[in-house]
Amino acid sequence: MEGSRALGPDDARRCLAFYRTHHPGTIPSQISISIGFERSGAAADSIPRRRGDELMSLMRSMLLAASQNEWLRDRAAHYPFVRRTVSRFMPGETLEDALGSAQVLRGKKIGTVFTHLGENIQDRSEAQQVTQHYLEVLDRIRERGLQAEISVKLTQLGLDLSPDLCFQHLKLIVERARKESIVWVDMEASNYVDPTLDLYRRALVEHSNVGVCLQAYLHRTAEDLARLLPMRPSIRLVKGAYNEPPEIAFPRKQDVDENYFELGKRMLQAKKANSCVRAAFGTHDVVLIRRLDRFAAAEGFAKRDFEIQMLYGIQRAEQERLAREGCTSIVLVAYGSYWYPWFVRRLAERPANLWFMIRNVFAA
Repeated sequence: MEGSRALGPDDARRCLAFYRTHHPGTIPSQISISIGFERSGAAADSIPRRRGDELMSLMRSMLLAASQNEWLRDRAAHYPFVRRTVSRFMPGETLEDALGSAQVLRGKKIGTVFTHLGENIQDRSEAQQVTQHYLEVLDRIRERGLQAEISVKLTQLGLDLSPDLCFQHLKLIVERARKESIVWVDMEASNYVDPTLDLYRRALVEHSNVGVCLQAYLHRTAEDLARLLPMRPSIRLVKGAYNEPPEIAFPRKQDVDENYFELGKRMLQAKKANSCVRAAFGTHDVVLIRRLDRFAAAEGFAKRDFEIQMLYGIQRAEQERLAREGCTSIVLVAYGSYWYPWFVRRLAERPANLWFMIRNVFAA
């Protein structure tokens, strides 16, 4: 993977020390990065994989806790290494930055999904402003003739204020998008799954051009998918990036990966039966992509019959390879000033992202 190498104990100790300095009281002092890398001999051979998983689990927990910390959010932009790392995953903070990146991607036969960063809005007028912004985005997409769609968080449209208010905002956006353009509804933390799916179903009854994101790490997602398929939905499947307890989400990566593959197979089978309008796979996991591609080929799908969606700045070579081979390759382009929670969740998702930040921390 691009820019990745195995994380060692020294890397983890440095990050743990930095985290404790700027996020005091959340990591017990007795926790240390002492995971057996110094052992030698036959016993060492059985340790690295298990200890490496423990290390990554700890790092992920730290990062997900940090993503919710307001003190860190307010100060993150002042750290040069953070700004350098953010620039890897975002073309910029403005809509113009995002539109410009879409122009470049179009030249490589890669589509775009725009998302304006923000969540958990508690002010009605602010939710209305976000709605108006997305209406403008749709107009700008049409003016430029871009192959682009949008993805929205319902808590950014006022879900915490009122589900009915949120639905009215979503309806305005979906109607402006018209039938030729899907409006994707992002999935957020597990406590928002039910209200998100409720509003998605309401929207889908009235408009076919609305899709929803499902998270493979949740135990409930197989049942959610089964309930949605009779409605002929458009679904984007992701692994999931929020800090959830084990009774709600699979804690082990290998279990998430297997559930993702099983859900992906069900989506493709449903598409073959014409009960899934669009099957989009939001992942940077090349192994999973290859497995799904082989399954799709065995089921008689052409490469363009399903989508691979990735984030801007991650696996660029893979995005371009997929497009060259005739796959439907889509890049999610995030922009906006409220990037901190989204950015830290991206670091928690993949070791390569975390290592990229570590290199910037200790860059000369």
